[in-house]
Amino acid sequence: MSRLYLMRHGQTLFNELKRIQGACDSPLIDLGKSQAEEAKKYFESESLSFSGLYSSTQERASDTLEIVKPDEAYTRLKGLKEWNFGIYEGSPEYLNPPAQEGQESYGDYFKTYGGESVTEVEERMSETLTELMKQHRDGNVLAVSHGGALYAFYLKWRKAEDIRPSFLNCCILVYDYKDGEFDLVESINPGQ
Repeated sequence: MSRLYLMRHGQTLFNELKRIQGACDSPLIDLGKSQAEEAKKYFESESLSFSGLYSSTQERASDTLEIVKPDEAYTRLKGLKEWNFGIYEGSPEYLNPPAQEGQESYGDYFKTYGGESVTEVEERMSETLTELMKQHRDGNVLAVSHGGALYAFYLKWRKAEDIRPSFLNCCILVYDYKDGEFDLVESINPGQ
């Protein structure tokens, strides 16, 4: 069995300004860098080592990983990118569509506006992470991604008994991987 540590990036300028940030990017702010330092301390306190380090190709994710694991080689993967919100990118968060009764995500909403559906994000994340875990049998993998992408992945693999994690900046979702299946073990919010 192998274990996946799926982490969200630290807080960014767009997070602070309450802007929709998916495919577009913004830099980590000082708080985001401090959050990444807390995650680094957590991994050190647990004496965790990783057979693979990966991040989204977006700057906020790779910068977070470089704080958590400085001077270590890692691979950037497009499959770990944030949900693409189409023409909503960079807009104020209050323009997000209201939640529809009985729905847990935006579904296909953003696809209509040049973005991705939740199913597309689930599939992209699952395919990417499954391939990574196949490469690292019996090892730990750290992958830094994004809140919407983590949430879509969670929706795909959750079990009835899972406790819903929070998706705070630098949260870490820990999954066991075996025989093509991901099982959520715990959710960690370092420094929170």
